[in-house]
Amino acid sequence: MTASDRAPAAADASAAALKQLARVPIRVRWRDLDAFNHVNNASFLTFLEEARLVWLSGIDGEWTGEAFMPVLAATQLNYRRQLGWPGEVMVELSVQRIGNSSLTIAHRIVSADDADLLYGDGSVVVVWADPASGASVALPAAVRRACEQPV
Repeated sequence: MTASDRAPAAADASAAALKQLARVPIRVRWRDLDAFNHVNNASFLTFLEEARLVWLSGIDGEWTGEAFMPVLAATQLNYRRQLGWPGEVMVELSVQRIGNSSLTIAHRIVSADDADLLYGDGSVVVVWADPASGASVALPAAVRRACEQPV
């Protein structure tokens, strides 16, 4: 393993300052592989989606309903290392920014056995919107509480 296979020091320092929301284990499936026998780039996004839903479903209170639902507005993902099968990763989610109607979640995909072995990192912006109109709505109180409460 080379130094470039490890998480960048600057990313470690900034991630440490963020409130961690969740650490979600994800098992790599055979179907996640592509023709080059490594996890397809799109599967990384699926891992992030799964981790977000696990976190959201565990918060105390409503995070979705008839008048509000989360919509993915932006995704930024750095692919740091190839991932193969079999394997298990840990997806780490942290609060990066809390807005009026949006939440920016920093993420890291690391080895389940070694949190310094980084496969991908970046962030997503989730906006809460009214499903009928598509207009943004206030961040649900339950989501805000889950992001602001002390660790």
